[in-house]
Amino acid sequence: MKRFVAAVIIVFFAAAPLLAADGDTILGLWATDPDGGGGQAHIEIYAVGDLYSGKIVWLEEPLYTAGDEDGEEGEPKVDKNNSDPALQSRPIMGLQLMKGFKFDGKGTWKKGTIYDPDNGKTYKCKVRIGDDGKLNVRGYIGVSMLGRTSLWTRVEAD
Repeated sequence: MKRFVAAVIIVFFAAAPLLAADGDTILGLWATDPDGGGGQAHIEIYAVGDLYSGKIVWLEEPLYTAGDEDGEEGEPKVDKNNSDPALQSRPIMGLQLMKGFKFDGKGTWKKGTIYDPDNGKTYKCKVRIGDDGKLNVRGYIGVSMLGRTSLWTRVEAD
């Protein structure tokens, strides 16, 4: 019996890093769904300790264009829809979009939030990688049933 318990403990400690590493499968660059309404962006998902966050590292249109009512032509796009006036002048490029996600060990990252710069609102969020390799990003209010899912595609490094 002692040998069995010792074997279980050894297997557990040997497998623990592998289980933790599964959470890291989300790391890297992801292209947002351009049909989601906000244009295409690339989000870099990174880990700080055991929490996962994401920031905008590329925008299809990072600068305001001629005739754009939201800003002067050639200027970087800013977080104009934020409800906090002090944050409305911060650039969209580099903006932390996702934060506080915890891997549940079952293929889902939960308990995080996602910010939508198109409307200036922050939503509860959970994400998972689908069988097709796409990242299913589900933003919601209150309960997950009251939300919207966006599919992001992994961007392979050149």
